[in-house]
Amino acid sequence: MRAVQSFTRSLERSENARTRADRPQVFSMRGREWDLLDEVFAPNYSPSTSVSLEFLGCFEDVELPRRGSLLEVGSGTGIVAVMAALMGCDRVVASDINPHAVRNTELNARRHGVADRLRPVYSDLFAALPENERFDVVFWHSNYVLAPADYRYRTTQECAYVDPGYEAHRRYLAEAPRWTTEGGTAFLHFSSRGDLDALHALAEETGRALITRRRREIQDGPDTVEHLLLQVVAA
Repeated sequence: MRAVQSFTRSLERSENARTRADRPQVFSMRGREWDLLDEVFAPNYSPSTSVSLEFLGCFEDVELPRRGSLLEVGSGTGIVAVMAALMGCDRVVASDINPHAVRNTELNARRHGVADRLRPVYSDLFAALPENERFDVVFWHSNYVLAPADYRYRTTQECAYVDPGYEAHRRYLAEAPRWTTEGGTAFLHFSSRGDLDALHALAEETGRALITRRRREIQDGPDTVEHLLLQVVAA
């Protein structure tokens, strides 16, 4: 395993971001101020959320985010979901397994005046969504670092950093396309911190294929990390 893929390093990054003395309650990104609650992934300490926003700008080839509906899985502070609403999505649902993140998304939706069209949901992936709900785009900036299958989270924030046994990724690949509208698209934001070979193997096992739509290489601390926007399709 390469050092950049080490789950123990990712857990150290999580703990440092959670406990550092200068962790703010409000931070700036893309010219806007954002609330940051305790136990929520801090985008100000990682460039990956900014990459997600760049990828969000790629959605115009499916007529988003200019209009239409978006489901963001793993919303965290809610930046992607809020920006989608600000850019024209008329219906945005933001789900997260971390209750602090759900509250954080709600705060930022109110801060930026989009609470009328953005609905935060406490959910393990799609579990709490109404069965008949569908979206033009489903998007997950995943917890792409692979942890051992028997690892148990010590803090709620760790859910945003590692995925034990890629159990959540398996479910996302299997389920995400069925939550799209006819002609809709399911996306996964992945990176070289994760195990791409294992991800493709999971896609094959679940009857899916992955199409790379965008790539972005960035410097993240001491590591050079490649971020990928993957489209999840039927094999």
